Amino acid sequence: MTGLRPALDQCEASPALRRIMQAPAERPFVVAQLGQSLDGRIATITGDSRYINGQAALTHLHALRACVDAVVVGVGTIVADDPQLTVRLVEGRNPARVVIDPRGRLPLSGKWLMGDGAMMVVSPLKPKLAGVTHIEVSSRDGQLEPREIVNALFAHGLKRILIEGGARTISHFIDADCVDRLHILQAPVLIGSGKMGLELKPQGELARARRPYVDLYPLTGGDVLFDCALR
Repeated sequence: MTGLRPALDQCEASPALRRIMQAPAERPFVVAQLGQSLDGRIATITGDSRYINGQAALTHLHALRACVDAVVVGVGTIVADDPQLTVRLVEGRNPARVVIDPRGRLPLSGKWLMGDGAMMVVSPLKPKLAGVTHIEVSSRDGQLEPREIVNALFAHGLKRILIEGGARTISHFIDADCVDRLHILQAPVLIGSGKMGLELKPQGELARARRPYVDLYPLTGGDVLFDCALR
């Protein structure tokens, strides 16, 4: 890992990451992360999304992973992107890699199963994967409740939790009021059409819309980090 910046040094240098490291330990602390274009797209109409954000934003994401105990994605992200969910761009430890799989769609292989770090599946169905911890959460109408997931992970000693994807999973956790902070990495690119980022429950009145306190951090290469306090 020669030449990589130690993750703890990066976390200390970044106010956005330092907040996560200093989160209270007596309850779960949840941060969600989303990378998108200026017009709020996370992929083109063909699904191409690599890479909307630049290198500095990707490094921030990997440092963010190193600051948490668990990184959580929905099974759709595993099927579509086959991510590793590791801290390759910084020098640090991999978090536990957690997949939400309410209907048993998880493939029997994938990059998230490689390398060091604990691996977990949150599902009402026991997965057929060796070396993976099963966390059982009941399903309601084909969905798993975000608060139950967070509490179950906390019970396993995972106190700082990153919800990384996909957009539907992140939106679901925000709608359930389970996210403390939201990191939006905005890239200087206009896609024009394609998959939207957040798709939250509609509000009929603007007065009912969320207005989080936001800190802005320009990154090298033109990306901007919006650090939003949702709680």
